[in-house]
Amino acid sequence: MDFRATDTSILNWSGDALAIAFHEEAVNVTGDVAKLDEKLSGVISELIEETEFKGSAGSSAVTRVGGGSQIRKIIVLGLGKAEDSPLENWRLAAATAAKVAQKERCKTLGLGLNLWNNDASNTTQAMVEGVALGLHKDTRFKSDPEEKKSFLEQVDLLGLSGQEDAIRRGQQIASGVILARELVSAPANQVTPVTMAETAQQLASEYGLSLEILEKEDCEKLGMGSFLGVAQASDLPPKFVHLSYQPQGTPRRKIAIVGKGLTFDSGGLNLKPSGSGIETMKMDMGGAATTFGTAKAIAQLQPDVEVHFISAVTENMISGRAMRPGDILTASNGKTIEVNNTDAEGRLTLADALVYTEKLEVDAIVDLATLTGACLIALGEDIAGFWSNDDTLAEQLRQAASNAGEKLWQMPLEEKYFEGMKSPIADMKNAGPRAGGAITAALFLKQFVEKTPWAHIDIAGAAWTDKEKEYTGAGGTGYGVRTLVNWILSK
Repeated sequence: MDFRATDTSILNWSGDALAIAFHEEAVNVTGDVAKLDEKLSGVISELIEETEFKGSAGSSAVTRVGGGSQIRKIIVLGLGKAEDSPLENWRLAAATAAKVAQKERCKTLGLGLNLWNNDASNTTQAMVEGVALGLHKDTRFKSDPEEKKSFLEQVDLLGLSGQEDAIRRGQQIASGVILARELVSAPANQVTPVTMAETAQQLASEYGLSLEILEKEDCEKLGMGSFLGVAQASDLPPKFVHLSYQPQGTPRRKIAIVGKGLTFDSGGLNLKPSGSGIETMKMDMGGAATTFGTAKAIAQLQPDVEVHFISAVTENMISGRAMRPGDILTASNGKTIEVNNTDAEGRLTLADALVYTEKLEVDAIVDLATLTGACLIALGEDIAGFWSNDDTLAEQLRQAASNAGEKLWQMPLEEKYFEGMKSPIADMKNAGPRAGGAITAALFLKQFVEKTPWAHIDIAGAAWTDKEKEYTGAGGTGYGVRTLVNWILSK
């Protein structure tokens, strides 16, 4: 996809499809839009009237322009109410325009969406993200060449000359989101602990990241009994992946992203029954996918921040070697865990990953995991829940998510709920009572972070969608990459 920032106005642009945006309270053909409407014999006002277009966020209408005009199609887009029109609405409008243009088999698209927004840089970046993500279609496993066809080749950002850096940022961030999406969407016979390590190696080689991969023997030496307990039933070797980005000069801060990396979760001996969603458990490495996608984006953006990207990657399978309910595991910080549910395995892998990460002496740790069905029940598919032991970090993440257009809701770390996690024969159980399950999972992870500012983001609902929505197709959503990038770049 070729993006061009140009000073060309909507009056002078020529190409296949021109998109114009309206706020709800300003669906009026005035100014340059009125001049263009007159030039096109009233086609814009006619389109608005005939479709009863109201300008609501995400809405659109399209029509053909006749009479030998330099424009073949006109698209009108809704931005919602002006006072409620964050960058996300511009991102959504651009994605909608691109999808309409693609459906109409247009090769060139002009976006005249900057008419009511003075924040040219951030608006440009958001629109590029919207177009790139809206057009992304995962056809890797399709055999029909018709399904792989793409028509849109060029997008002109009208009135935004000089915003080439913003275009580049948008493309770089979108590339990280797409990597995360494709890792989550790929089947478990394609994305395994071994191939995840290979992906990390490719990222390190292509983008100049440092990489350390701990093999099973290395993890044993570090006492990672919690992680290895989950891994022991699989025929595939576990891989503990540590990618790191080091800026030139002295970094202004040092942070870490930790992602849950279960490439397939059978539930272990507490086997997930049919109908429980076991067929989607290829997506249980969504946290690691977001971690890798963020690494790809950050390596291209090159901020003055040192960032570590960590994931303990394995499968949770069934065999004669499988951990049993009632087994006791010892994590790398010496804490003992009674396994009362082998399907509460992600927190066991994260426990050792968090202990390892805190030893890096970073300024803050954020972990992401498709951890609990309880969070999905509480917040649905569009909102991720998060918990934090630090108010400053929590506020930074809220702001980063708002700017990214990703929904994030802080949940309580209710300490007394940990009573339900206590074991009579070990330091703790790995699963608590059904009530408050997302909270007790976060409290479990908290036992493995001693003093570093830390946040846990449960993306069980947000990492996957069964249907196309906004600018995400069915499958992996890439949730969290844009939020984490915004957090890392924030001052």
